[in-house]
Amino acid sequence: MHRVVALVHPPQSTFELACTAEVFGIVRPGLSTRYAFEVCTEHPGAVSTCAGYDMLVTAGLDALEGADTVVVPGWVPTTEPPSEPVVRALRRAHDRGARLVSICSGAFALAHAGLLDGRRATVHWGQAAEFAARFPAVRLDPDVLYVDHGSVATSAGSGAGVDLCLHLVREDQGARYAAHVARNMVMPPHREGGQLQYAAPPDPVHIDGSLAPLLEWAAGRLGEAVDLDAMAAHAGVSQRTLARRFAEQLGTSPGQWLLGQRISAARELLEGSDLPLDAVARRVGLSSATNLRRRFLNAVGTTPGAYRRAFRADGDGSRGAREAGPGAAAR
Repeated sequence: MHRVVALVHPPQSTFELACTAEVFGIVRPGLSTRYAFEVCTEHPGAVSTCAGYDMLVTAGLDALEGADTVVVPGWVPTTEPPSEPVVRALRRAHDRGARLVSICSGAFALAHAGLLDGRRATVHWGQAAEFAARFPAVRLDPDVLYVDHGSVATSAGSGAGVDLCLHLVREDQGARYAAHVARNMVMPPHREGGQLQYAAPPDPVHIDGSLAPLLEWAAGRLGEAVDLDAMAAHAGVSQRTLARRFAEQLGTSPGQWLLGQRISAARELLEGSDLPLDAVARRVGLSSATNLRRRFLNAVGTTPGAYRRAFRADGDGSRGAREAGPGAAAR
């Protein structure tokens, strides 16, 4: 059982905490429970929220001592640094090997504790300028939805907290388990692109034509010779127009989106089938085992064989301990 502890701070942002609790704290019928979830605070008792009500939190900072993952679900006001006891507790958790995770403004707390120095990190696009000015030792990337170093992870704005939490479940438990959680939440298992597609641009950008029908068409033909030419032809637009629509609506290119779909399909086949790597590669449109290995290693951080050993479903749907994946050595 992987123990997740959320560290809250008054006034607590309710949505960020709910993102964490929904992914890690809900018992779902038909899915084995892999996480234990708890909430703690520096001063146990009534904790005010940004939504105008108080919540009762009975656990103090000592709850972090046994956590496998510590989540800071927002930190407001961002101008208020965490106290010395909180900083010490976060550093102790990191030093003993716990995974430290921030959602939205929670990155300010991790940065104050020095846990992001020299690392790439992200935060809500609206807080990026403030964060960059206050923490020049952090390599801020204001575009991405999240950044995961294995031992430390940060997410962008509130909704991106769900993306990061589902990503962590996928890294811990495999793609099929994470997909089950996402379906239960009526959420996509993985969103493409970065957060700047949601930021208000200086001038309104006209987004013409939903990509949804094209994405459905392409996702159903991963084993075929679907490329930029075929996608543009099916959509009835030029390649340049298609690339512009992908950038506007998904924040990525058609090629990167298609590769992401193929890697996701390969993960599920590796977990749920005994197909040899050549067959997996052909089914997802990556042509050969060699190409699959190269693309998979670049995207996932481990080989297809190591991923299969780590996440291969047993007969009862359970899995063994995680053996490989991005940041595994760090955790």
